[in-house]
Amino acid sequence: MADAIPPIAAVAAEAPKREPVTTYPEPFASRVARNVKRPLGELFGLTHFGVNLTRLPPGSMSALRHAHLKHDEFVYVLEGHPVLVTDAGDTPLAPGMCAGFRAGTGNAHHLVNRGDADAVYLEIGDRIRPEEVTYPDDGILGRHGPDGRWGYWRKDGTPYRS
Repeated sequence: MADAIPPIAAVAAEAPKREPVTTYPEPFASRVARNVKRPLGELFGLTHFGVNLTRLPPGSMSALRHAHLKHDEFVYVLEGHPVLVTDAGDTPLAPGMCAGFRAGTGNAHHLVNRGDADAVYLEIGDRIRPEEVTYPDDGILGRHGPDGRWGYWRKDGTPYRS
């Protein structure tokens, strides 16, 4: 089957949702299950970096708190007031604010919505392979395996199975 021709332009809020929202194994997947991610980069066939329009309902988090070995990440808040949680502590964010996370620093981060309304933001990151991500609060590691597929491992080195 031939590749679909990407659109010239699109309404971001109408882009298809990513299903499933996460590749995390349980018990972690349920912690981010209410999020809505719209992979805008994939919509346009981008291969060097990804862009997601993400909506966090009240009481949800963007991801497990994590640090990338090779991927830079950037977030730009459009709506709501998420809290950025890093190794340095909590930083309240508001529309128009942004944050960046340089690869390889080990500074684990994620956004948490502690407010009463949805938070909406753009997240942008590169797609260098292979990649490795540490999740210090949860004792797991995400990485590309020898077959190139993404997977998760426990601290003791045993893999999580889907």
